[in-house]
Amino acid sequence: MRLDKFLVVARLVKQRTRAKELCDAGHVKIGGKSAKAAHAVTEGEVIELTLPRRRLVVAVEAVPAAKSVPKAEAPTLYKILEDERTDRLE
Repeated sequence: MRLDKFLVVARLVKQRTRAKELCDAGHVKIGGKSAKAAHAVTEGEVIELTLPRRRLVVAVEAVPAAKSVPKAEAPTLYKILEDERTDRLE
């Protein structure tokens, strides 16, 4: 599954276009390196997502086969490693 699609299916980002914009701007990193929206997400990868006023680091627990998952299942796709609130806007 593409990175931008995973971020939406896991409900870490609300819209796929926004997820792609974040990737293009370098606000999404995998393994410490900027990741492109088309990157194929695999289990065990660590995704660092920098949002306005928030930095989130998650480990991918599962990659769904379906294009979407029920809202209740979304949090089972990842494990939060860090969730840091910041005052700066990016």
